[in-house]
Amino acid sequence: MQDTFIQAYPKLLQPSVAVAGLWLAHGDEPLLSQWLIDALRPHWRAQNYAIKRIELISVKSWQEVLSELGSQSLFDDASALIVTGNHKPDKAVITELERFAVEAQTGTHSHSLLWLTPKQDKRAQSSKWFTPFAQYGHVIDCNLYNEQQRQQLLQIQAQQFGLRLSQEAWQLLMSHTEHHLLSAYQTLWRLSYLFAPQLVAKNIEASQQTDHSTQLKNNIALDIKDLQAALVSDAQFSVFDLSDAMLAGNSTQVAKIMFQLKATDEPTTLVLWAISKDMRQIMQLMDGQDPQALGIWRSKQGLYQQACRRQSKTQTAEWPALLYKCDQAIKGLVRQPAWELLLQAALELSGKRLFAV
Repeated sequence: MQDTFIQAYPKLLQPSVAVAGLWLAHGDEPLLSQWLIDALRPHWRAQNYAIKRIELISVKSWQEVLSELGSQSLFDDASALIVTGNHKPDKAVITELERFAVEAQTGTHSHSLLWLTPKQDKRAQSSKWFTPFAQYGHVIDCNLYNEQQRQQLLQIQAQQFGLRLSQEAWQLLMSHTEHHLLSAYQTLWRLSYLFAPQLVAKNIEASQQTDHSTQLKNNIALDIKDLQAALVSDAQFSVFDLSDAMLAGNSTQVAKIMFQLKATDEPTTLVLWAISKDMRQIMQLMDGQDPQALGIWRSKQGLYQQACRRQSKTQTAEWPALLYKCDQAIKGLVRQPAWELLLQAALELSGKRLFAV
């Protein structure tokens, strides 16, 4: 079965989805691949799958994939493999993949294999290696072909954030972000934090409703003025810029951004969220966890690995205490100004230690 991303994605957001078998996602938009994984992950977890990732470094790597699918953990019901790389399987592996897909359809096993590849043209889609996925599995075209598809996907994301934008607000969003998918998504993300108090109240109300249309009415309705408040001009910075500077180890830029955020009254809770998120993920990576499993976009994995190399376990062990102190300062429970502690934490993450924690 072959679908475009815009056709497949809403189906994957439904409560129950059969995920066993072969999945192939091809495209040159990394964000769509990440959204696909994010949509499948809850189904894998709900069905007690062991989620693993394998990088194809050669054709021989397919033997590792087949071996992993053939193994069975004592603690998990099945395996979900996320495979990346563009090395095509040989004839023997194609036969095994076809058998794997057929057995998944008949219920012999519940394993799931998702292969993420660059965009495949019509010639590639007529190749023998493509057949098991197209004939017995799921092929998802992760490419956007027009502006309508882009806005449809962003509307789904806005709904996930609990937001509902007016038509004028959508036009401004697409114009301001120059029709760039990631930039528009980050703006929606920022909006969800700016309107967090209202969203919490709405979510409490929506949780008591069983009708989906009623829940949609409980989303926060935003007009063009609300959107303008969330847009950041070229002379300003956001917590996303702070995250990039911290991970890159650019302490001078970190300090500049922090002073700008303070001057523009950026919520201290949002700044602490950005710092604590990156600190937690660095600690998890240093403990050996997989970046893909942590939801780190592939485009930022290099920055996170760079940040890990600047730190030691001794240093990161002190981070929870520093974050707790920041939280206490924000709540007014300690006398030290919150922005001073937030700056200390941000510089600590960038590799510039001011004081012993």
